[in-house]
Amino acid sequence: MATPRVMAAVTGSLYCAGGSVVLAAGLDGLPVTPAVVGLLAIGVLSVLTGLACLRWGRLLGRGVYHLLVAAGTVLIAAASLLAEHPATATALAGLMVFVALDSFFYFAGLGAVLQLLGAMAGGTAVLLVRPDVPDAVPVALCLVCVAVAVVVGALVRRASSASQDPLTGLANRRGFDDAVDRLLPLCARTGTPLSAALLDIDHFKAINDTHGHAVGDDLLRLVADRWSPALPAGAVLARHGGDEFSLLLPDSAGPVALAVVEQLRNAVPEVGLSCGVTQLQPGETASQLMRRADRALYQAKAAGRARSVLDDSGPDPLATELAAALAGDPVAAGLQVHYQGIVTLADGAVVGVEALARWAHPTLGPLSPARFIPLAEQTGLIGALGAHVLRTACADLADLHARTGRRLLLTVNVSGHQLCDPDFPDLVGAALAGTGWPAGSTVIEVTENLFEAESPAAVAALDTLREQGLSVAIDDFGTGYSSLARLDTLPADFLKLDHSFVSALTTSSKRARLMRSIMALSDALGLQLIAEGVETPAQADLLRSLGCLYAQGYHFSRPVPIAEVEALLDGAADPVPAVPPVRR
Repeated sequence: MATPRVMAAVTGSLYCAGGSVVLAAGLDGLPVTPAVVGLLAIGVLSVLTGLACLRWGRLLGRGVYHLLVAAGTVLIAAASLLAEHPATATALAGLMVFVALDSFFYFAGLGAVLQLLGAMAGGTAVLLVRPDVPDAVPVALCLVCVAVAVVVGALVRRASSASQDPLTGLANRRGFDDAVDRLLPLCARTGTPLSAALLDIDHFKAINDTHGHAVGDDLLRLVADRWSPALPAGAVLARHGGDEFSLLLPDSAGPVALAVVEQLRNAVPEVGLSCGVTQLQPGETASQLMRRADRALYQAKAAGRARSVLDDSGPDPLATELAAALAGDPVAAGLQVHYQGIVTLADGAVVGVEALARWAHPTLGPLSPARFIPLAEQTGLIGALGAHVLRTACADLADLHARTGRRLLLTVNVSGHQLCDPDFPDLVGAALAGTGWPAGSTVIEVTENLFEAESPAAVAALDTLREQGLSVAIDDFGTGYSSLARLDTLPADFLKLDHSFVSALTTSSKRARLMRSIMALSDALGLQLIAEGVETPAQADLLRSLGCLYAQGYHFSRPVPIAEVEALLDGAADPVPAVPPVRR
């Protein structure tokens, strides 16, 4: 069914169009007669009604549109009766097609049928009472109205199915977004509360991997079947994607919504569920509402899963400042890019740098990345922050090369949110083209848990970037297991060994032997290894003795502004650039 905004636009446009036709018929009937005056009055009334619908129609309920469509039938019938010429009467009666269109576009079932029958009866009656109109004309008008109704009804049903998840029968993301767009202005106008929730099945990937996707699909259908009857009136439940469901609860404050979600969790005790709940705040947009629900879901998972968390804090002030900084002048707001050197262990020469976001807050002072990076992830700002870091780093390194002749390897961290954006490869290409920085000297860093999620969109983006000449590094390698199991299939060129692994090298002989095995494995697969988190001379010496080529960490340099990178290069021997391995 059409939303109030769409109904307002269509009704207003058709009333204005129909009124204009009636006005043209009335003006064509000069000199002035009572019939002409009647036509002009109907035309003016129709146009004014149409303009009112265009201006305020989105605020009207669906029942009002039943009256407007019925009134349209009456006005068209009256205009057709008043027309002096049979051709004019027939043309005006033809406007009943507008009523047939509205009936099946706006309404369903008996309501649509009654509106259509009313239009057909009205159009037929006014033409049959006129002896100057052949009997075949009203018959043709009825057939046209029925044809229009059938076609519009079929299109509406097809459009409705596009908002439905075929697996569970619930709304899909599009249907959920339509419901949010419909309910937000209504709640803002009436002042009634509105809450939203995100519900995620814990360890759903393990269920698919262990028992197969058919079992996973059965579980999703089971959850939907258990939840649907337990929902309060007016609630909108959708499968948001994968194993994540979203819920809208009109007329429900946050604590009430939390209680509803707990009831849903109890309805499927055999399944672990993590849930995030939040209530709409005054002036909040749909995206802000759902970001806070996502933040609450993140907190539920971080606290151990299988629980619900209510986020009633409102938008994080720091997130608001970060959004304003990224939308305005990031540099003036204190957002900076620092660089940590990547060196050859043989001689300590700097061959590359990793770009890292830093925030020197104007009033709070330097903020830890652990404070604002997760905030950017949770609020959907990570894409804008990542784009700022990428553009700045490419420009800084291009300028450094122009001044010193030294071309370093640039590595940039990228989140799963960024990789799942279909426009991300184009954004990277635009940053490279705009700064003149070569793709062959650029490495995109992703954490190995991204591959555990097996996101097809993310992996496809990495394949596209590699085709464009960029390289890919698996960051924090050694903190998980799935990448090791599938190392030969990942679209990667570098392994960055996690600092937690490196820190134990000098205290564990087993760790040193494992390091030799990882180096042999990476060499066999054509991957280059970079040891992260090297903090002591002993660690550097051991890595060097083991044959590791590249490293980074506080032992060599802390993250510094670009000016200090140039200082690190002063007096150093020209390094041999790290060349990305031959693609398999």
